[in-house]
Amino acid sequence: MWFPSWMPAPEQPEVTLDAPDADGAARIESAGELVPVPKPAPAPAFDEARRGDVDGWGRSEQARTVARAIYNPIYKHYFRVEWEGLEHIPHRGGALLVSNHAGAIPADAPVIMHGIEREVGRPVYGMADFFFRATPIIGTLWSRLGGVTAHPDNAYRILHDDQQLALVFPEGTKATGKLFRERYQLRRFGRGGFVETAMRAGVPIIPIAVVGAEEAMPMLFRVPQLAQVLGVPYVPVTANMLMFGPAGLFAYLPAKFRLRVLPPVHFDVPPDEERYPRSRIVEIADSIRTSIQDALYEMLRERRSVWRG
Repeated sequence: MWFPSWMPAPEQPEVTLDAPDADGAARIESAGELVPVPKPAPAPAFDEARRGDVDGWGRSEQARTVARAIYNPIYKHYFRVEWEGLEHIPHRGGALLVSNHAGAIPADAPVIMHGIEREVGRPVYGMADFFFRATPIIGTLWSRLGGVTAHPDNAYRILHDDQQLALVFPEGTKATGKLFRERYQLRRFGRGGFVETAMRAGVPIIPIAVVGAEEAMPMLFRVPQLAQVLGVPYVPVTANMLMFGPAGLFAYLPAKFRLRVLPPVHFDVPPDEERYPRSRIVEIADSIRTSIQDALYEMLRERRSVWRG
């Protein structure tokens, strides 16, 4: 307030800022009274501010817990899954799991992911085509359950930076689009990109042979004209659909699953190199494909029944 020069200004009370008290709040001493000044709360860290338990890849442990409870009876009593060689799955560190793939709507990915989480106690991130991630509702659910878009950079970060397990199917849609008469005949493992990713990340590749997925949803023929209209890799007509109608596309037959984990493939090369010999990459990819194919043939010779194993 302004005062005329002939009027003396009133005395102002002395104001001092004391040191913070034990509770962290400073106090202003004014006219013999103490006025508390609350200390601003620190901004929460990014991880604390994140809602829920969704990690950087979209995976939710809460969603996985619910999925495990729902899927476990199917895994244990419907598919009656049996494992061999689980000792090859590491209990820590990154590793790239590589498997054969089959079924119009594959049952092998959830069996592998659930089985390793159940038997080994480690989460598995399943790498799949961007088509799943872009599908409304399904894409979000798939992400919450551990699905990640298949891309070398994503796989590298999961394996190298996060030191987690990633699952890939090098055959891609060439495998899931196979007809039943072509069952257990592995397609080419692409150009070996998965091998180069494992080399860069400095992690081993662990091959897994799966028997049972081919019979759980056998594809009898495809409808290419409809697939072209819908913009999808293929439109299947399965034995399940002939038995149960359109709902059969989501109803698996109770084939018994057997899985064999093969010894890890290690690389005697330094990680994070700019380039690796292409011939060496293709050679290793073909070798891994051959090892899985040989294991499948051996498992099929030992199998007594599709339904009883």
